[in-house]
Amino acid sequence: MSKYLKTVDSEWFRQRLTVVMLCVSMAALVLVVRLIFLQIVKGQEYRRMSLNNSIRLQSIDAPRGLIYDRHGNLLVDNRPSFDLYISLKDARPVEETLGRLAMHASLPQDELVERVAGVRGAAYYRPQLLKRDIGRDALAVVASRRYDMPGIDFQIQQLRNYINSGLAAHLLGYIGEINTKELQQDVYADSRPGDLVGKFGIEKSLESYLRGERGGRQVEVNANGQVVRVLQTVPARSGQNVYLTIDRRLQQRAEALLQDQAGAVVALDPNSGEVLALASSPAFDQNDFITGLSRDKWNALINNPLRPLNNKAIQGEYPPASTYKIINAMAGLQEGVITENDIIFCPGHYRFGNRSYRCWRRGGHGSVDLNKALAESCDVYFYQVGQRLGIDRLAWYAKAAGLGAKTGIELDHEGRGLVPTADWKQKRFGIAWQPGETLSVAIGQGFNLATPLQMAAFTAAVANGGVRYRPTLVKRVVSGEGDEILDNTPRVVGRLPVSAANLALVKKGLWEVVQGERGTARIARLKGTDISGKTGTAQVVGREKLEESEGGATVRKYMDHAWFVAYAPSEAPLIAIAVIVEHGEHGSSAAAPVARELVKTYLEGAPSDPVVAADAGDLGHG
Repeated sequence: MSKYLKTVDSEWFRQRLTVVMLCVSMAALVLVVRLIFLQIVKGQEYRRMSLNNSIRLQSIDAPRGLIYDRHGNLLVDNRPSFDLYISLKDARPVEETLGRLAMHASLPQDELVERVAGVRGAAYYRPQLLKRDIGRDALAVVASRRYDMPGIDFQIQQLRNYINSGLAAHLLGYIGEINTKELQQDVYADSRPGDLVGKFGIEKSLESYLRGERGGRQVEVNANGQVVRVLQTVPARSGQNVYLTIDRRLQQRAEALLQDQAGAVVALDPNSGEVLALASSPAFDQNDFITGLSRDKWNALINNPLRPLNNKAIQGEYPPASTYKIINAMAGLQEGVITENDIIFCPGHYRFGNRSYRCWRRGGHGSVDLNKALAESCDVYFYQVGQRLGIDRLAWYAKAAGLGAKTGIELDHEGRGLVPTADWKQKRFGIAWQPGETLSVAIGQGFNLATPLQMAAFTAAVANGGVRYRPTLVKRVVSGEGDEILDNTPRVVGRLPVSAANLALVKKGLWEVVQGERGTARIARLKGTDISGKTGTAQVVGREKLEESEGGATVRKYMDHAWFVAYAPSEAPLIAIAVIVEHGEHGSSAAAPVARELVKTYLEGAPSDPVVAADAGDLGHG
């Protein structure tokens, strides 16, 4: 019996021992697996986290490249910005730290909390941007109370500075904080949350040149996350400097002439396509966008009926009005439906079908040849030329002149305009083209739409003898060391489809517009310099509706837009200009004086007397 009990106890002990050994083996296996996970799988991350307790890597943003005008005048540079950061690992308890920061530095706590909400993972150990450009007073407070606010630090970065606030705002554009969508794009592959990137204008289109390359530093920090010493630094590399084609003085003059009006000015070098000035009015202050617009400022901009955020020079699409008569004249001569000496009688209206189409001069122009038709902008003459050509031949010449297509300038959101055809109307509205609609198109009304940039580029081609250049804003790009990165040469995109002899006849009429005794733009004359051009008055509503509204409070919004396109000097052009003044009523009185002052500024080097609007009745409608 005793022997049997000993055998049972021994068996029971062995079973218990086996169970214990299995448990110990399993525990050991778990420990080994865990060690493998910690040391091999997660080893690099925890090693970095351990080092991060005392050694940190800090990013150094690259200063953006500078922007100059064609003469080397500085337009955009950088200034020091004191930016506030938080290291969440060191700032615990975070909410308490942010509360003290908000109290001491007079910053909104809810905005600070929002900036760090959702930060997880490795980002928890990297400094997070709290507030950009806090100013010297707030900086002094933060610096004096750093030991009360662990994890709070500041960095001195380079912030964009638009030297002449509002100057060339639509052209230069502005920068802003990168958003989530942009971070997913390849062009921003090396960017991080909080980075400032180009959002609009040249700042955006030349982002790859202006951005530069990020640097970094290795620093030793104390228990509060504050830097004790810098161990190593890799300097950032500045962005490349951009020289634009614009003339700062001409740009300033253009914007001054458009002040308190809605409209646009584009001035080009007709011999290269270089943009000398590109102004849209009203404008905005680009510096407001850098650190973020307040809600009130943003609402004021987007609710302004004059649309200050819209670049009217390239986005504004308007009926070209009588400036389109240049195309009509070219097409009529080239197609042989008129000659220089053909006479058309203008009694003040033209009867077509069951409708009478008015000329702007109610009493008529009498007997009119090509030269007089252009000089005095006779509608009846061009009604009949357009009728003889037909809509599709007119459209072909308009498209060959660059209308109805983007010019390719280095700016986003350029408008295409519209060149109507019979096929276009059928597809768009499901209705056949009516012959009477051709008459409206022939004088630049109807479905016609063009941008000021398109009209300036077309005028430049007329001025230089028929060569169409792509408008460009970039003259050259230079590295910080002075090496030439890009030298922009003129790019020919086509020719006007008209012979030299026929173009000369058209240019003779354009000279008469300004220099002739009865030209519609006599106010644009400039002593010592001949100017050639064409006025235009683009209808906003039909004449009947305008006449019904006269005397009412809303009459302004029904007034016609004023056009003037010009080049000078007439014999050897150096500048081509397109001016549009929204609701300016008459190109002769509202737009032509603006062009005259710009020609004077550019050719003579100084502005003349203030612009004085002429009596439209004296000069003509255009």
